[in-house]
Amino acid sequence: MTRPNAGEQLRSTASGRYVIPGWTQVGGEKPDAIEVQFDVADADLARESGLMLVEYWATPEEITLQTIVPFRAFRETKDGWCVFVPAVGKLIVRVMDPQPTPPVLATHWLNLDPNTQPGTTVNINIHFNPRA
Repeated sequence: MTRPNAGEQLRSTASGRYVIPGWTQVGGEKPDAIEVQFDVADADLARESGLMLVEYWATPEEITLQTIVPFRAFRETKDGWCVFVPAVGKLIVRVMDPQPTPPVLATHWLNLDPNTQPGTTVNINIHFNPRA
């Protein structure tokens, strides 16, 4: 599902997006089944303090992997970013910008169904409205 480019950064063979480092084979023996793609609205790319927190929970008791991605990573990589997860557990995506008053925060929770076909793609669009 992924291939390294000349700079050793993994990219999805299906979408061409960069894979957030560490986000392949997070399920151990459970294979990657779902490509979760992230897009940030153009108006929000200007948020200097905007960031995304991604968490994968293999079980309700155990956080398996967590990473923070600043919005500037989306400004500098026009091909976009993604993660790969197995078809089990939960994926939580939180996006925030602490600069405005009040700060903005949004959370999205995905329950990963074990019956999901390998190669499934999910796209999460991040768009804070109305101002950046």
